[in-house]
This record gives sequence, C-alpha cells and structure tokens, in this order.
Amino acid sequence: MSQHIISCGTHTLTWSPGRPLVMGIVNVTPDSFSGDGLGLQVDAAFDQALAMMAAGADLVDVGAESTRPGAESVSAEEELNRLLPLLERLVAAGIPVSVDTYKATVMAQAIRLGAGLINDISALSDPAAVTALAPHQRVAVCLMHMQGTPQHMQQSPHYDNVCADVQAFLQQAVAKAEAAGICRSRLILDPGFGFGKTFAHNQQLFQALPQLVALGLPVLVGVSRKTMIGHITGQPVDQRIAGSVAAALWAAQYGAAIVRVHDVAQTVDALKVSRALGPQQ
Repeated sequence: MSQHIISCGTHTLTWSPGRPLVMGIVNVTPDSFSGDGLGLQVDAAFDQALAMMAAGADLVDVGAESTRPGAESVSAEEELNRLLPLLERLVAAGIPVSVDTYKATVMAQAIRLGAGLINDISALSDPAAVTALAPHQRVAVCLMHMQGTPQHMQQSPHYDNVCADVQAFLQQAVAKAEAAGICRSRLILDPGFGFGKTFAHNQQLFQALPQLVALGLPVLVGVSRKTMIGHITGQPVDQRIAGSVAAALWAAQYGAAIVRVHDVAQTVDALKVSRALGPQQ
C-alpha cells in the first residue's frame, strides 16, 4: 500500500488509501455549533487535545473563531487572545497543530509559534495570506471552498453544478497559491461541506469525492456532527457520533487523506475495524 507524506511544521505525517489522518477538533470559541467550544479555558482545551492524541489522533485543529452558519466575525486581536496561549502549550508538548483561520495576521503569529498547517476556509482570500505563508516550506495549507460568508452562506446557496463548480474553484485556488510561491506539495483541498451548500449539494459533493481525489492533492473531509448528519439521522448535534463515524468511513473509502472529527476514539476504532475486515490492498 502506497504511503503519502504531509509536512506539518517539524512533523511528518503519513497517510495511505483507506488510512486517512485523523484530525481532532479543538474549539476555543464560546459559540461552536457542536456545543464543545471552550473559550478561554486553556487547561481544558489542552487536556482535550492530549486526550485526542492519546486516542489516536494524528494532529489537532484549533479554531478560535466560530464559522458556523450565522456566526459573527471577531477581530484578529480577539482570535489571537483565544488561540496563542493554547497553541504555545500544544507545540511545547510536541503535538502537531493545525490552525483554523482565514486572517493573515493570525496565520503569521500561529506559524511563528509552531503551527504546522493553516486551515483556511476562505482559500487565501486575505491578500496578505500568501505573503504570510509562502516562505514557510514545511507549513501545509488547506484550501477550502465556501460560497458566501459564514454570516450569510446558508441563506440561499445556488450552483449550476455543485461538483464542477467546487472543483473549478479549488483548481483556481491551487493555481493562485502556486503562482504566489506556495508549492503544490504543501496543499490540501477541502470541498467545504456545509459552507454555502444545501443537503443535496453536500450529498452530491460527497459522492463525487473520488473525482476530487483524482486531482492528485490530499483531500480533507470535515462533516463531523454537521447539519447534513442530522438531516440523515434525525439526531440533535450531541447525538450524531455514529452518523459522523459512518461518514468518516465513507470518506476513507473514497480516498480522503484527512478526516476532521470531534469524536476521535470512535473514529479511530472504526477505521481500524474497516481496514482489518475490508478488502486487503
């Protein structure tokens, strides 16, 4: 089975088909959609990250600004106040860290403290983002598709062809990043489930993951506990673990390189069983 490498700062992470990296979600926001936002509770967030790594996570993704539908933006100063104390402790503990931000000033500070991956929901829409990222050759960059902004993205999303439109957007984002000096080997793609998409859009995109994987770059899938899982299962957000794990397994089957999840232990166990009992590659 072929292995693939993603550089994450001082860490080198490897994934292979059917064995994606598991990215644990750590929210230091007061208003996370999933109800797990820890705000300025640095000790609790640090303990959560340690528990995720002990349960088998490969890295953690720290978000200090909620991007749930309808969320209001916060200043870079407020985002940094929430982020930096935790990031410093995580890096000192040797944990591979992704930072979920779309602000260039936050990116620059996060990289300075040791973040190894920048997870940008806006695909480098901040004009200063490429300047902040380009010199750091071992920092990976995730480019995500989003129609609109978190404040308004779910009001009336529309596409001529959601799969073709998202793929075209991401290809353009890759070209823009490469032209600015961010080499292709650093890039990860995220179709942006739930970011300016109806359930039908999300369903079509999920089933088209193999086409996105065929572009040749690692693909991140983040559907954990999202509304699309609730739409299918009828469960409230705090009871969507089983549905989220099932979606992660399908993402792995479709070739995802990273699954971004709240429930690390359950996802890791399910992936182990899937690999052991499924077709041997």
